[in-house]
Parts: sequence; structure tokens; C-alpha cells
Amino acid sequence: MLPKIWQCQQQCPEDIQEMAESLSISPLTATVLLGRGISDVDQARQWLSLDEPLLHDPFLIPDMEPAIHRLHHAITHGERICCYGDYDVDGISASSLYLLGLREYGATCDVYIPDRQTEGYGLNISAIRALASQGVTVLITVDCGTTSHEEVLLAKQLGMDMIITDHHQLQGEGPEALAFLNPYRQDSQYPFKGLCSCGLAYKVIKAYASLFGHHQEPPSRFLDLVALATIADVVPLQDENRWLVRNGLEIISGKPRPGIQALKRQAGIDETCTAGMIAFQLAPMLNAAGRLAKAMLGVDLLTCPSAGLAETLAGDLNRLNRQRREIERAIFEAAVKECDADGMKEAMVVGARDWHMGVVGIVASRLVERYHRPAVVIAFGKDGRGRGSLRSIPGLDICQVLSHCSDLLEGWGGHPAAAGINIREQALPQFRERFTSSVASHLKEEICRPILHIDAKVALREIDPLLLQELGHFQPFGMGNPEPTFMATQLTVLEQRIVGNDHLKLVVRQPHSSPFESIGFRMAGAAKTHASSWSPIDLAFIPERNRWRGLDKIQLRIRDVRVSKPTGQAS
Repeated sequence: MLPKIWQCQQQCPEDIQEMAESLSISPLTATVLLGRGISDVDQARQWLSLDEPLLHDPFLIPDMEPAIHRLHHAITHGERICCYGDYDVDGISASSLYLLGLREYGATCDVYIPDRQTEGYGLNISAIRALASQGVTVLITVDCGTTSHEEVLLAKQLGMDMIITDHHQLQGEGPEALAFLNPYRQDSQYPFKGLCSCGLAYKVIKAYASLFGHHQEPPSRFLDLVALATIADVVPLQDENRWLVRNGLEIISGKPRPGIQALKRQAGIDETCTAGMIAFQLAPMLNAAGRLAKAMLGVDLLTCPSAGLAETLAGDLNRLNRQRREIERAIFEAAVKECDADGMKEAMVVGARDWHMGVVGIVASRLVERYHRPAVVIAFGKDGRGRGSLRSIPGLDICQVLSHCSDLLEGWGGHPAAAGINIREQALPQFRERFTSSVASHLKEEICRPILHIDAKVALREIDPLLLQELGHFQPFGMGNPEPTFMATQLTVLEQRIVGNDHLKLVVRQPHSSPFESIGFRMAGAAKTHASSWSPIDLAFIPERNRWRGLDKIQLRIRDVRVSKPTGQAS
């Protein structure tokens, strides 16, 4: 793995002091606020408390009003509505939200999610024809539809009105649907583009409730689903997403719906559920449904009213997730072997016929983590048709790169950080060459090495329970609002050992500080690299509370470690 560049932010001492005194917080907490662009005291107070709902008017989203009136007409006239979802957590959660929300208003509503293996991502002609033959007259898309011009036209010809709710970037003009709800529309006046598709679904239900649902329960009861999707889809936890997720986590931690409660039990989560627990424990189980089986398993779980049935479904998903991990491990090892044999290039493009298309996205993400280069991982079927997932590095828009390769693809779409493609096996060599060349032309030197963003340089004695309490108000953490990371230099290593599955355990201290236990997950290799020259060290870390045998201690979760430079040299 490439060594990281430590980039420590520098803030004006006068600004730090003013913020700290105005809010009665520690200078370190004030430094973190300023580093996130929060320089106004009132804005900082709102950021830390989130007492007032930070929600924008859903009718600022283009086409929201015609969408709501068409849904109302369909509900009052008994028309069949279908939600056409995606097979990831965002699609599963949004489909569940639509199903529960619209049925409460009296809708005849069903969900259709394409099979990842046989149909692939997004709208397809066969499904459109089948739904039309079943009498569906209103089709709502979730996390797809932005680039489905042909399918939207066919639906219209077959007598279906399309309401597209999607957050993928546009490639040219949008489809000619009855309503096209996408924050990336150029004519959108909606002030925040970071909603996931479940967030958009929540906006639709909220807009419907404001016009026609005055006697129903408030839509805020669905924020648990929004929190699941927002965290899992790795959209920025900024603006209204922070409020949506924080309130959704309160529901999940308190009295969640039976399906989420069953997932928590499978994961061993008793009560409080954090964003990290969703990202690394609950979301992978839900995703396993669409990766290895049928995504409707996830919808059935999230909409299930029975605790007993929810336990059975959650157990099935947990078993699928364990199976997924084994498949992923085998493909990742094969991909690493191929990448290492090919040498370090601007991008990695790998594929094979025996790979499972349900895990290629995860493998691509792990390759980016390992090599800090854009990665494309493709699973080809026996007919030579391939489906691939792409993951990028910060600062490189993968969609711009793909636009130079579109003639070699049978279809593609996505976000700046991630995308999906359909490609023929015979086109792979030419695609690999052109994709790599296009990445090279877009790749700037300053993004070629991974950067570790650090909020502040600290002395270990500054890390105390009060600081952890203040930093807790920054939650939920995620993209756009990462956990605060600090660095301390010239640390003495008092103890070093390898624990568990390749984890590094250190005990460190500075002059005038207490010893601190530190844990670096999957970082045992760092100890082998530095060997005899290990102490003193610099540590980049996240301070956290660790409960062990009924006692709370502060632990440093290691982000990176390096041998200290001699005293007097720049850090």
C-alpha cells in the first residue's frame, strides 16, 4: 500500500479562541468545527445541537407537484402503482418506504426489483412489458431511470405514467417521463444535491402528506429507512442528511420496526446503533439479498409486521452475508494477483468468467483501498456479456473518464465516485487500454497518493472524556462528515503486540501524559515494516470510548503510524 500524506489543517488561533469561548467548548472542538468550514457561531451551535429540523421544501424539487397529483389520482381511482427498485440497500429501503407509505394512504401498490444476475441494473424492456400486462398504470423508479430513455418511451406507449426518483448524474437530457425527480437536474432549485434515493422517496411521501395526508401519522416514522439508505449509499452526511440520519438512528436505537430489530439481533447490537454499525454490520446483510439471492428478501424484511417472520428472514440474510464474504475473499485474492503481475498502472481493469457479479463492487472498493488507483472489476457470463463495477479515488470523476469509453460499452451510469458498466468480453482489451489512458489524462499528481486529512495536532494529555463528549455532537459520521482525526508526535511505545486477525495493539505515551492503548485494525504489517526503528513514533488516530468489563477507557483507533523524524525537523 502507498504511504499516506498527512495533511494537518491549520486554523487561526484567534478564531479558535473566539469559537471556543462563544460556545463554551474546548479549543480542539472549535478547531474541528472551523476545519469543516463552520465559522459562524450560530451555524456551529445548530451543527452541534440539530434541535431544529433542517429540512428543505420538497416542492422545490422539479416535477414534485405533478408527481403528487398523479399519485393522488391513482390512489383515489384504484389504479395499480408499482415501485421499480434497485437491489442495493438504498433501493431496498426506498422501495419499502414507498410500499408502506403509499399503502397507508390507500394505494394498490407493489414492488418490483430486477434480478441482478439475469436482468442487471435499472429498467429493462421485458420487465416494463410484464408490468404493463399486469395492469400497472403508474410506475415509480427508485435509484434508476435517469438514462432509461428507451424504456420510459415504451412505458408511455403501453399506457404507464413514469415517476422517476433517482440521484444519478445526468448524461445529456433527462427522460420524457411524467415526472423526473432528480436533484442533479439543471433547472432544480432544491438547495441540496446529496439526497440518496430513499431520501427522495421520503420527500415524495412528505409532499403527499402535506397535501392529502393530514389525518395520517407523520412521515417521520420512516426516518429509520432513510438512515439505513443514506449511510449505506455513502452520500454526504451534510445539510439535511445529518438531521435525517440522526433522527433515524434514534428510531433504530430505540424501538425499531421488527425487521431492523431482527437485523440488530443477528449483528449482536443490543440497543444504541451508530452509523458505523449500519455501514459495517446491518447494511452488508441487507445488501447480501441482492448480491446472492433476491433483493425482495430485504423488502420483505423491512416491511414485515411480524417479529417471528422477521427473525427468520434476518437469519437468512445473515447466512447469505457470510457466504458473500467467502466469495468476495476468493475474487479479491485473484484480482490482487492479476494486478500485482501487471505492475502499477494508472488504473486497474480486471475481469473473469467465473467471478460472481454480486460482489464485484466490493472487490473494486478493496482494490482502490489497496492501490489508491481507480478500479474496474467485471464478471462475465458464459455468453461473453459482462457487468462491471467501477470505483474511483478522491478528486477523479469516474463519469468523465467513462464518457471517453462509451462507444466500447453496451451501457453505463453512475456517480463521480462509482459507476457500473455493461461490456462484451471481446471489448475488454480495448476498453482496458482506453480507460487507463483516459485516467492518466485526468489524473493529477496531487491525488496520486492517498491523503490522510487530520483535524489538529495534539498533545495526548488533551485527549480526555470532555473532548469525547463534545465530539459526540458531531455525529452521525460518514462521507462529508468524517470522524475527527488527530495526530500526536514523538510518542514512546511502551508495548506492542499483534491481536486477533492481524490487528496491531500499541500502548503509547508522551511526557506528562498517561499511557494510552491504541488499536490498528489490519495494521500488523506496520510493525513488521518498522521493526527495529519503531520508537519514537507519530500516530494519526481517532479517540474513542472503549468499554471493557464494565469500565470505560479512552482508546486511540489508529489511522496511520510512522517513525518520528528527529526533533527539530518538520513533522
